[in-house]
Amino acid sequence: MSIYVGNLSYEVTEESLNAVFAEYGAVRRVQLPTDRETGRVRGFGFVEMGTDAEETAAIDALDGAEWMGRDLKVNKAKPKENRSSFGGNRGNNNFRNRY
Repeated sequence: MSIYVGNLSYEVTEESLNAVFAEYGAVRRVQLPTDRETGRVRGFGFVEMGTDAEETAAIDALDGAEWMGRDLKVNKAKPKENRSSFGGNRGNNNFRNRY
């Protein structure tokens, strides 16, 4: 399972985020999504820790903590939603074909 880290500074790097979470255990992976157009960090990221106990320790310690001038939002990441169902029947042309 991954940890969601929100309200990140736009100046954050994978290395700096890794260093913060490494205080609570082994960090397997850090992901910082970037904006497609600007290439800038989007203000949130994901961290995978070595064990569930390490994830829990990091979440408990860092949720609400101030870092780089921001109060972090840290919790277990939710599974990615299926985007194809967003907004109805995207890609379904039945409406167009009926009228």
